[in-house]
Amino acid sequence: MSRSWKLACLAGGGVGPELMAESCRVLTEVARLHALHLDDVHLPFGGEAMTRFGHPLPQTTREAYAGADAIFVTSPDDPALDGVKSDLDLVSRVSRVHNLPRGDLVVVEPVGYGTDEVAIARAFQLARARRARLTSVGSTSEWSELVSRQAEAWDGLELEHLTLGQLLTRFRDHPGTVDLVVAPGYLAEAIVDVAAHIAGSLHTVACGWVSETGPGVFAPHVCESDEVAGFGVADPVGTLLAASLLLGEGLGLRSAARTLERAVAAAEQQRTSDTKAFTDAVIEQLPGARTDTEHFQEVNR
Repeated sequence: MSRSWKLACLAGGGVGPELMAESCRVLTEVARLHALHLDDVHLPFGGEAMTRFGHPLPQTTREAYAGADAIFVTSPDDPALDGVKSDLDLVSRVSRVHNLPRGDLVVVEPVGYGTDEVAIARAFQLARARRARLTSVGSTSEWSELVSRQAEAWDGLELEHLTLGQLLTRFRDHPGTVDLVVAPGYLAEAIVDVAAHIAGSLHTVACGWVSETGPGVFAPHVCESDEVAGFGVADPVGTLLAASLLLGEGLGLRSAARTLERAVAAAEQQRTSDTKAFTDAVIEQLPGARTDTEHFQEVNR
């Protein structure tokens, strides 16, 4: 029997509902391929909740997402998202910058006071699940020493220390030589912004705020203007990559996450401005994007 996970879906207003609908279609197909059961519960949130209930975060919504396994948001610009994050014990942020020609860049950073070690440990855990290499970017000896001490517990992983300038030059001039970075928040934000600029759009960025004790929050970095709502032309790439982060970092289902990532990359080869058509293309690519044959659930989180 497949295990069940509860997803709290916060669509909000504007383009949020149509992006949520298309993303849930894809998640349903990914779950089917990997013998999973994802129970997506759609909750009032943001502008839509304000219209219906007079409050952007009704108490029923807060209670429901507190009991979920992960929270999926498709209106990242809604101020109510800050309220969601303040309700949770979030300790690290994982940002993924999608850059098809150069390879994706994942950036891990601490969130809040006293979370450096937890975030660094998550970065090493991610490195073990990816290419067994991690790049640390910091501006103080204390940060470098903390990362180096943590590295002692992770045999077989390659660690390098770079300055911000060295990292950005490497990412620009030598694609594929750096793919996973851990950095303090004030540097991580700059890394993500510059990497997105090189990639050509902030719509290529997905973010996840991760908790050690409860659900994490996953969303695209930005979304389309509400002016395009209802026209079926909202760019779903960032939202679908956020769904992939949710699977991998929120639920520990990294094989399913990789299937979705590969399907999105394949669908980009036949890119269309039609939201549904692109989503259909991703769904069509899913069976071929699955290369694993595991007979057990991944539990590395």
